[in-house]
Amino acid sequence: MGWYPMLVRLDGRTVVVIGGGRVAERKVAALLEAEARVRVVSPSLTPALRRWAEEGRVEAVLREAEEADLDGAYLAFVAGGGDEFRARMIAAAKMRGVPVNAAGEGEEGDFLTPAVVRRGDLVLAVSASGASPALAARIAAELAERYGPEYGRLSKALRAVRRTVKARVPDPAERRRLLAAAASEGGAAVLLAADVLPEGDELVALLRTLPVPPAVNGREPGEGPQRKPVDNP
Repeated sequence: MGWYPMLVRLDGRTVVVIGGGRVAERKVAALLEAEARVRVVSPSLTPALRRWAEEGRVEAVLREAEEADLDGAYLAFVAGGGDEFRARMIAAAKMRGVPVNAAGEGEEGDFLTPAVVRRGDLVLAVSASGASPALAARIAAELAERYGPEYGRLSKALRAVRRTVKARVPDPAERRRLLAAAASEGGAAVLLAADVLPEGDELVALLRTLPVPPAVNGREPGEGPQRKPVDNP
């Protein structure tokens, strides 16, 4: 089965989580990080879910979920209940055109949730496509050790760099060189060492002093792969 990895913007969008146990709690915690509007439907809640409801961070509906609870949802997570109940809620979500995640039985749903390491805007996601969540969790733990909290500061600095370069450097080739230099190991060290990041032309001048990584391929990250050259017969 093929899965397409992607990031989905959820801020302000309604996500329904069916279930109130530990699995649901983990799903809700990640959804709150994404600033989703979370509605939890379950007769009982973990202490953390109950606290979030009391704080107004989530909407809690304290009863067994009904199919109508899925109306208007952007996404749904089925994270509790017996097999028959889960199958019915998954079918109800699909009938409404609501993408659904089936916790514990990923291939029954429309999307999977990877193991995630967040460092500010930097999001590292690992999935074994449902084959082994334990393997994905182990690799994510290794990434968490490799990429520490400083990468949150770095991603914030690189966002400012990208905004400035796009606004002040008209030449596409130079933009690519400067952005690659900023994201390189040496450039990252310079950006992280700065107490206050320069702005405007001063920042562009700093970037022009950085060495350009040899692997720059002439395209800005995010533009997609280059077309492979075609040999003439």
